[in-house]
Amino acid sequence: MLVKEIMNSNVKVAHPETSVREVAVTMCFNKISGVPVVDEDNTILGVISEKDILNAMYPKVDEYMESGRINFEEIESEYTDVINSKVKDIMKSCLFTVTPDTPILKAVSIMCLKKIRRIPVAEDNKLVGIISIGDVHKAIFQQHLDSSQNDLKAAS
Repeated sequence: MLVKEIMNSNVKVAHPETSVREVAVTMCFNKISGVPVVDEDNTILGVISEKDILNAMYPKVDEYMESGRINFEEIESEYTDVINSKVKDIMKSCLFTVTPDTPILKAVSIMCLKKIRRIPVAEDNKLVGIISIGDVHKAIFQQHLDSSQNDLKAAS
């Protein structure tokens, strides 16, 4: 099975100057956990996820070690500062993409190895789709379920 068979080509995206607030709203209302960041030509620049937004609030390890005790409730109030920032301030550069003709098991191998939950699908570094760990899992499960049902029909 190839990526093009399961990819979502109706991709929600962000731009570097998009506010983190706008991206958070998009993720919440669309029940997605991250979006690719593209420029005006649809060239992939990076990815921003819920995890990136929350990580922007956390104290750095050295800050935690220095103070010994962090007031996490106080940090939570800083969420407003994070969501008022721009995507470019907290996005991760996009280091990994796949093509529509990539086998899905290769794509999921990259996601597992690199500990990422989604991977943009690109042609000539232009965004054409996205797949998630969940998309791959669902496709493999559905394929297995379909073949099991065909085996049962053939046996009866």
